[in-house]
Parts: sequence; structure tokens; C-alpha cells
Amino acid sequence: MATFGDWGWGNQFGEDEDEDEEGQSKEVSWGGRDGLIFLIDCTESMFDADDGDSPFELCIKCTKNVIQNKIISSEKDVLGVVFFGTEKANNPSEFKHINVLQDLDQPGAQRVLQLEALLEKDDNDDFGNKFGHSNAFALSDALWTCQNMFSNCSQKVGYKRVMLFTNNDDPHSGNIQLQKQAKTKADDLHETAIDLELMHLQKPGTTFDVSKFYKDLLYQDEDEDTILADPAEKFEELLTRVRSKDHKKRSLAHIPLSLGKDLKMSVGVYSLVRACPTPYAIKLYSKTNEEVKTVRDRVLTETGEVLMPQDLKKYVVYGGRKIPLEPEELTEIKKFGDSGLTLMGFKPRSSIKRYFYVKPAQFIYPDEGSVTGSITLFSALLKKCLDRDVVPICKYIPRKNSAPRFAALLPQEEELNEQSVQVTPPGFHVIFLPYADDMRKLKYEDAPRANTNQIDKAKEIIKKLQFTYRSENFENPVLQNHYRNVEALALDRDEPDELVDYTEPDTARMDKRAGPLIEEFKDLVFPDGYQPGKKRKAGAAGGGAASKRAKNNDAPIDIDMKKEAQTGKLGKLTVPVLKEFVKSKNIKPASQKKADLIDAINDHFGID
Repeated sequence: MATFGDWGWGNQFGEDEDEDEEGQSKEVSWGGRDGLIFLIDCTESMFDADDGDSPFELCIKCTKNVIQNKIISSEKDVLGVVFFGTEKANNPSEFKHINVLQDLDQPGAQRVLQLEALLEKDDNDDFGNKFGHSNAFALSDALWTCQNMFSNCSQKVGYKRVMLFTNNDDPHSGNIQLQKQAKTKADDLHETAIDLELMHLQKPGTTFDVSKFYKDLLYQDEDEDTILADPAEKFEELLTRVRSKDHKKRSLAHIPLSLGKDLKMSVGVYSLVRACPTPYAIKLYSKTNEEVKTVRDRVLTETGEVLMPQDLKKYVVYGGRKIPLEPEELTEIKKFGDSGLTLMGFKPRSSIKRYFYVKPAQFIYPDEGSVTGSITLFSALLKKCLDRDVVPICKYIPRKNSAPRFAALLPQEEELNEQSVQVTPPGFHVIFLPYADDMRKLKYEDAPRANTNQIDKAKEIIKKLQFTYRSENFENPVLQNHYRNVEALALDRDEPDELVDYTEPDTARMDKRAGPLIEEFKDLVFPDGYQPGKKRKAGAAGGGAASKRAKNNDAPIDIDMKKEAQTGKLGKLTVPVLKEFVKSKNIKPASQKKADLIDAINDHFGID
């Protein structure tokens, strides 16, 4: 049976929500803001660059990227940057070889510019003279400095993290005292709810052995066996790992999952995907640039009197009468049971169709803190569902007074990339199922159907143009353009960074892969001389529809109809020509529609 660590659960998701006394789930209330300190190794080995950027430059690029993203997504979070292994010291505790570059504060334009300055010149903005390098540091002092920064922060910080960047797997080799001090301080960080994350890099031609030193610093539960990611060598790899730890995933709710009588476990509900809109414009008073506060009141139409909530009632119309309802009655009407997931049965995975989509899915995984044993039961259920390729069907009430829905729990196995970084977490996707009232029956108009040759050619084109699609590889160009322009204004730049719109089709590559096939497909489907987007010319003066039909009927048939049928080009011929051929050969089609005429001619020549 799978264990908690086998599935890679643990600190991937935060446990920031408590349940009330009655056990009912409630909306998340997030205290304070997130705090993140980048602790960067500045010894000489971090500045060795055989080809491309040095490890130090990779760390600064990652830090700069995270700060820029925080300005957009979480501007109230506090960030800090600390260097260790420097010759010159700058910290409140006067520890040697520890330099606080940026204290804990909200991200801003000046911080981004300060980091950019470290990347612009070959000597990293004269880093050797301004900061220097030293191997005589104590990592415990660096961790202590980070702990003090969180303690002295004037703003309330909810989730605290330290990201340690280094390419040295044994910084205190042979010095048992410094190793013990670092281990003790790492334990202190854990006791004060500060997470320590290792973002290790790999020197060219060497390996980073975590077991030498850092394994004792990274906290893991006794029942966990979490896989540590491989050391990064490229900027993209390091950035992927940093982004995966960039923010804490908080649950929407904690609810029970009932599998039967007296058999329940607790799960956390998460939203993995949500639409990201362009931020609303903030209204300012034109004279002082002060933010304007919007106030909305309800007034009585006849007198203009301002109404309070207790002055209002709600009603429903039934039989032409307005039936007023008290708040208690409304609450009782909406109540269909306690919040949670209740197992109704199992269905084959294939029974869940794509067109069942009603709303974005949610995601659940076990909450051991509320019900002991939830991890074991959840992992057993997940494993069996994956083995048997089935999905549990549940009644789902998200919260008190919510309408019940049926939901399918789609099992998902954990997936790691080549660097052992988790790509997809293990758990169940909560797929909302439609009711009978939600299903619509559509009437389709009769239209000509493609023949076999056209279908086969389309299949060839599809096969040539297939590629691996992942949503996270495509950024919203509207949002990116907006933020790039805002960023350019904030950083006082002449123009925004260049935007590459990856939603635009790569026509050059498409032509290279399937250009000839596309032309052949066009010849099979469209008539001669067809130009996409070009309007059909109106008939010449004196020549209406009747005269056109007369001309087509009188036109002699000098077309090799068998050859046209074999090459699949009957669809390019006009209906009068097809009718004339059918009449001349005494063929009886099902109707006079073009599709039936083509089918009858194909049957006449024995072509499928």
C-alpha cells in the first residue's frame, strides 16, 4: 500500500485552514502575507562560468524573476535577499561574511533595478570589491540572520520560507562544530515555522551529494520519503524549481469524504486552475491622485430613504402572487445536508465524457491533520482506482447551504520530470457532472459530407501537425503585454520588453511539415480558382439564376466522371453537372442533394 511519502505529499500544499467547532468547512481566511528570503552563496565557485551564465548569475536571474512576478501577483508579500560567503559583512547582528542586500519588504521597482545591476557587467557590478568572497562563513549565522529578519519584520507574515542557493554540497567539510551549529539552527527554523528549501546547482563535471551535509538540514516528517529534485544546471531548470515553491497552495475547504457507514476520511479541496483577468483600473481623484472609495446604498424609490439590511425581505413569485420569505426559511430551503463528499458508486473511466464539462474541476488530497489515517485510506483508494481504471461517483456539497452536485473523482498519479521535480501531484480531480436539466439536444442542419479521400487526406494533415501541448507553456499575450508596459513605466525604461505571442500559429513550420498535403486537401475540397476570404462575384448583367441554370443544363458533359470519382473530386463539380450525369446513366440517387448525388455516382463506379 502506498504511503504518504510514496505519493510525494507533505509540504507541497499548505494547511492554513481550520475547521469550526461543528466540523463544517469554511472559506479560507489567510492571515498576514507570505515572506520569502533568498539566501545566496557568494563564494568564488559560484562565479565560475565555463560557458554562459555563472551559477551566481542564474540565482540573481531567478530572484529577479520571482520579484517581478510578485509585483504582479502578490504585491503585499515581503521578500528579502541575503548573501553569505562574502568578505564584507552587512547585517544587524554583525555576523562575519553575511551581507543583507535587501531587507524584508514589499517588492518594488528599485529592488529589480538593483538586481539587474549585478547582471549587466562582466564583473557583476564590481562584486569583488563591493562584497568580496570568503569561505570562512558559518551557515548557522546565515540562517540566524534570516530568522532575525522574520522576527523583526514590522508586518505580519503568515508563511515564512528561506530558499538557499548553492553549488557546494559540503561547505563545512571537516569542521564538525560548524556542521552541528548549522543543523541546530535549521531545527530552530522549523520550530519557528520557517521552511528551508534547498535550490542546489551542479558544478560542471561533478555531482551534488545532498547526503554529505544538507540532508540533515532539510526537515522531513518521520513517515515521509520525499524525493529531492536533481541539481539544476540551466536557468530554465532552476526557475521551474523556484516557481514550484514560489507560493503556498492553500485549500478552499477541508471536508469529509465518506466511503460508507462509519468510514470517513478528511480531504483538502484545491483549485488548480482559474482564469487570470486583467487587473481592474483603480479610480483616483483627479486633483490629488487619492484613491476614490465607492459606496453603494439601497434607497426607497418613493421617499429616497436609505434602507438597512434588516429593512429588506426577499420573495418568490408563484401563481402571480409575491410570497415573502424570512431569512431562516431561505436558509432551510437551501440546505440539502452537511458539506462533504459521499460515495455513490464506481464507473469505468471511459464513461466520463469530455462534453460533460460544466465548470472548472477542483482537486482533492488527504488532510491528515483533521482525521488520522486519511493518508493511508486515500492512497489505497487512489491506487485501486488507478489499477482498475475506475472513477468514484460522489454527491458533493462544497459548503453549508450549497446545492448538491454529482461529481466524478478522476484519479491522477504523481508525475516527475527528468530533474525529479513534481510535474503533476497525486490525487483526485473533482469533475462536476451535469444534471439531466443541463443537457441540451441540438438539431444539426443537413450538410454535404466529406468522402473517403477527403477524410484520409485530413487525417494525414492532422498526423503531421501533432505536437505535445501543455497549457503552462502558453502565456496570455493580453496580460503579458499589459504587465510589460506597466513594468517599463515603473522601471523608467524607454520601451517594454519584447513580447513573443506563442498563440500565433507557426506558419513556416506548418508549411514545412504539411504544406504539400494542405494543397492537396484544398484541391480535393474546394472548387478550381477558390481563394479563401474572397467574395464570390455577382453574376453579369442580364444573367440571373435562371439563365445560369439554363447554361449549365445545356452545357455538354465532356468530363471523365469515373476519373473524377476515383480521385475524390466529385465535390468540385456543380449540382447541375452531377444531375445531368445521373440522368444520362439512369442512376437513381436517394435525393437531389449534392451529397446523395456523389454517393450514387460512387456506388455506380464501385468506389467506397
